[in-house]
Amino acid sequence: MDILRHQQEIIRNQGLLAKKPILQKIYRDFYVEIAKHVSNLPDKKIVELGSGIGNIKEIIPNCLRTDLFPNPWLDQTENAYRLSFDDETVSDLILFDVFHHLRYPGTALKEFERVLRPNGRVIIFDPYISLLGRIVYGFFHSEPIAWRNKIVWNASENWNAEQIDYYAAQGNVTRIFFGNKFQTLLQNWSVISRSRLSAFSYVASGGYSGPQIYPNCLYPLAHSFDKVFDFLPAVFATRALVVLKKK
Repeated sequence: MDILRHQQEIIRNQGLLAKKPILQKIYRDFYVEIAKHVSNLPDKKIVELGSGIGNIKEIIPNCLRTDLFPNPWLDQTENAYRLSFDDETVSDLILFDVFHHLRYPGTALKEFERVLRPNGRVIIFDPYISLLGRIVYGFFHSEPIAWRNKIVWNASENWNAEQIDYYAAQGNVTRIFFGNKFQTLLQNWSVISRSRLSAFSYVASGGYSGPQIYPNCLYPLAHSFDKVFDFLPAVFATRALVVLKKK
């Protein structure tokens, strides 16, 4: 599928977000949670890959916003499989709803390892497939969970990073980082944090295009339920926050 679908979704979501203040608050709180896991390395160089609408600077002002497309609100274009940064120059890479779009996650992680400094971090925020997650992402989202599809870890030797196409498999982070099958492929990384979040307030907001089931004024109450449902992640988790550290 044509990679331009990503750009079409960015433009569409930008318009939808402008009309939905509650979602702006929710995404801001997501970035607050992500910011807690940024490395403590000196002279940080923080890069977000696949920035999309590019709101991260509200919380992490010094973050470099990048995407495949040269949208005017971003800082530069980047391809996750072929980054422009020199070896060991980046302190943190942030991927918000990006990892499940990586057709070859092992190839991307190898490139992340190249540009990260020792003890640098990859911070991944992505869908989590619990019982509720299967309903939310399986029935109310256009992208597939692809739970039984084969995950191709590495691209073939003759593959060109410029040949990327549209790919989505919302179950990949759950399968890779919360199961046992792929652990041997992560030997160059320390998994220092794996959190499963209910994100009830997000689900009940309807996301970009679904119906919002509570008024904006009740967001603090809805947000308080997030922590309650976090206690049963196998049932209620809809978001995963994974932090990798380069060994």
